Amino acid sequence: MKIVVLDGYGLNPGDLSWTDMEQLGDFTVYDRTPIEMVLERGANADVLITNKTVITAQHMEALTTLKYIGVLATGYNVVDIKAAKAKGIVVTNIPAYSTRSVAQMVFAHLLNITQQVGYYAKENRNGRWSKNSDFCYWDAPLIELYGKKIGLIGYGNTGQATAAIAIAMGMQVCVYSSKPQFLLPQGIQRMTMDEIFSQCDVVSLHCPLTTDTKELVCESRLKMMKSTAILINTGRGALINEKDLADALNKGVILAAGLDVLSLEPPTDDNPLLTAKNCYITPHIAWATKEARCRLMNIAVDNLKSFIAGKIINNVAK
Repeated sequence: MKIVVLDGYGLNPGDLSWTDMEQLGDFTVYDRTPIEMVLERGANADVLITNKTVITAQHMEALTTLKYIGVLATGYNVVDIKAAKAKGIVVTNIPAYSTRSVAQMVFAHLLNITQQVGYYAKENRNGRWSKNSDFCYWDAPLIELYGKKIGLIGYGNTGQATAAIAIAMGMQVCVYSSKPQFLLPQGIQRMTMDEIFSQCDVVSLHCPLTTDTKELVCESRLKMMKSTAILINTGRGALINEKDLADALNKGVILAAGLDVLSLEPPTDDNPLLTAKNCYITPHIAWATKEARCRLMNIAVDNLKSFIAGKIINNVAK
């Protein structure tokens, strides 16, 4: 069985091992594959493994030996699922491998904004505290999260993990969810989306990207928010209208935003959020703790082993 990993660097830049997958067949791994080289590198492959490399209907038509596509992520929009179904090609994904890492990143951003740890560490490295007249200093009010209201748009795996951390920190948790109130845990309050935007001190996005949720954060909803509110997005970049958010930050409509995702990754130099006031951006790394990447690798191997054994799991092209 010929196995080709099209873009393995994102999962494994060198600190993990491909050995378990390598043992399953004739194995080749590429760090990255431009879309124009998919056919060349995928020639005669039974299995293609992809993270962000797009696999189209045209690719599947030309790659006549292809039987299995393994996506190294939870989302699988890089594969034409309709075409895979029509060709009888199995497509697997990696569910729920980074739930706790993503929830952790929500609070990494939130605590960075409220406590400004990075800012003060840099100031002190530059000698500011040593020259200070008093035993302490701060340049803007620090914010305590205890008692603050956090609104979660979406209450799936990451939403629930985020809620657990928020509750442990003494926050009031509100959710926009399809679940009725009686099915939610005690202490979790169900709200409409507009109620969350207008009433919560923190809004964190945890919903999938669909035609209904695209740019759900827009000018009209940003204007609903408190001027002291904080927006966090560790979900999908296109959940936010980026120009509207940049304008809101620059005009002081809301206090700050912590973003791990953007609509185009990597972003273009002219993305307005890169220079927006109080906008803190990490390069889509919420999922990428070593522990989460190890889980991802193990699930990817198990998916392929199960396929080889005729016991298919995590197939999204049924």
